[in-house]
Amino acid sequence: MTFRVAMDIGGTFTDVVCYDEQSGAVLASKAPTTPGDLAEGVFAALGRVVDDPSQISFFVHGTTQGLNALLERKGAKVLLLTSGGARDVYQIARGNRDRMFDLRYRKPTPLVPRGDVMEAAGRLDWRGEELQPLDERAVRQAADRARSEGFDAIAVTLLFSYANPAHEIRAGEILRQELGDDVLVVLSHEVAREWREYERTSSAVLEAYTGPVVRAYLSRIEQRFAERGLAVPVHVMQSSGGLVNAGYAMRRPLQTLLSGPVGGTMGGVAAARLLGRDNAICVDMGGTSFDVSLVVNGRPDVSAEAHIEGFPVLMPIVNLHTIGAGGGSIAYAEAGALRVGPESAGAVPGPACYGRGGARPTVTDANVVLGRVDPAWFAGGLMELDVEAAGTAVATLAETLGMEPLQLAEGVCDVANAKMAQAIRTLTVEHGVEPREFALVAFGGAGAMHAVFIARELGIGEVVVPRFPGAFSAWGMLEADVRRDLTHPYFRPQDDLDGGHLSARLAELERDAMAALDSQGVPVGRQRVEHAVDMRYEGQDYTLTIPLRDAGEPAEPGFLQAIAERYAAAHTSRYGHATPEAPVEFVMVRSTGFGTFPKAATAAPPGETHPPAVRDVIFDGRVHRTPVLRRNAMDSEIEGPAIVVEETATTVIPPGCLATLDANGFLIIKVNS
Repeated sequence: MTFRVAMDIGGTFTDVVCYDEQSGAVLASKAPTTPGDLAEGVFAALGRVVDDPSQISFFVHGTTQGLNALLERKGAKVLLLTSGGARDVYQIARGNRDRMFDLRYRKPTPLVPRGDVMEAAGRLDWRGEELQPLDERAVRQAADRARSEGFDAIAVTLLFSYANPAHEIRAGEILRQELGDDVLVVLSHEVAREWREYERTSSAVLEAYTGPVVRAYLSRIEQRFAERGLAVPVHVMQSSGGLVNAGYAMRRPLQTLLSGPVGGTMGGVAAARLLGRDNAICVDMGGTSFDVSLVVNGRPDVSAEAHIEGFPVLMPIVNLHTIGAGGGSIAYAEAGALRVGPESAGAVPGPACYGRGGARPTVTDANVVLGRVDPAWFAGGLMELDVEAAGTAVATLAETLGMEPLQLAEGVCDVANAKMAQAIRTLTVEHGVEPREFALVAFGGAGAMHAVFIARELGIGEVVVPRFPGAFSAWGMLEADVRRDLTHPYFRPQDDLDGGHLSARLAELERDAMAALDSQGVPVGRQRVEHAVDMRYEGQDYTLTIPLRDAGEPAEPGFLQAIAERYAAAHTSRYGHATPEAPVEFVMVRSTGFGTFPKAATAAPPGETHPPAVRDVIFDGRVHRTPVLRRNAMDSEIEGPAIVVEETATTVIPPGCLATLDANGFLIIKVNS
């Protein structure tokens, strides 16, 4: 068993990367995604890089099954069980208005209707001490209703279970005893052992809503792989940027919600390390969407909570901003103006140039018309594009808008580029980050085609196109570590802090984290644990997560002053101000276990001999005679205009830009202003 394999299942293509541990060779390929049965696309892609699955020593993949179920509202039928008197917490949600000036703003419709919320008497106080025993009869009534009305999952969210989960644990025992494996039982303290009742309830409901879909998918994939001889566990990417095996992912399916897109971020972390850069903007443009994430100080930008489809979720999650702008985004006329996306042609029928019956123009069709795609060697020659169909689709829309076809084609790309640049501003400028201080790492099947144009909009001077850009998210999964995140409430004002007690609590979490890594098969020598505390000024509601050196740091003299100074610096960085003289308080402790695996080789592949072709390509309304080169045949600097093609993507280098290959095989493009 010598092959380490990673796979990213996208909306249009399934990408695969294979690293041969003996020879050091890295192969990448792709196959069309098969929405009816994803396993077909998975094995079609796998068959292009590995003949026999029994030769695979490590397998990881990213999936958007849970996210798709949420976006399409095709998740499970969920029954919610709450403490007596807390039935309406989930329906009321929060009173804050996310879009202040949107006169049509409405809160997202809850995933569980009010009629599907039941109560169970029993109460703990804020310390976790029992005031009233759990009403076990009410729990059994909930089980009876779940069985008789065909619920797929039950989410249990009881007050103060983050302080003492005893009532939730007992409720879970009863429900699992009554219902067996037919109904998924989700306990909120297992999903997010954190304060804030609504956010914890929302997280539990999201896991219950997406869990059955994810569990069924992972179970099916494991079974199909086992039938084909795979002898190692299937690993899954988490939303936090870490890996877990499929067994754990089936128990904690919420962790996989952003499984697919996050692989690219972890690839960006590895690329930044290899390039010697601390900061990078990662942009992933596929067939359906455009995802933006950040690498800051060599680490992924991870938050302890997020909002997905308007619902809060308490779990470590890579900060991603996603818009509907991909190669398959459809261009159309609205009120006499050109619009692009968010509707996508998807994998079926796909862009008009795919020749599968699509008739509406897409971003990919516009690039074909402009000559920026090699129709005979698209996706490494796996597909031959229909240039005439693309031209017809673009010309039809151009006639509607009273424009020339080439003018419209550039307009489609310009509109898409402007939308993508604004998505980057949302994650950077609006949060006090200056994008001009970052390199732009572009990947995805269409990312390298648009990266330089986006960089110009933002004033970014350098674009990095990694090897296998169309399969870079899959490559990033091979660079990721196994990760397990543990949290525990720790409410203490600074005057009541006992550093020795805090250190002991962290040491306990560290032991739990290492035990969790043991269960994932990580050798002791490859384990490490990092610690942090959530802090705030007294009177504040929001917190910031402050890293600690190790579990023993809180017991050291001078810790309180040092951590308060660290918090003030973080507060200034995030909000532009701090109040160093104000007292602080501690809210939560966090411990994260990491297990490392050998990384894939990164050296540039040996060069090939392939003479460049020359074709007409449109830039800024003018025709340029432009060389079309195979990436593996590049051996020197390239001055734009140029088109660089490879198996998984096409890179467009406009006039005035300079591109070079570095020792890692990364294509570095210097962008003119």
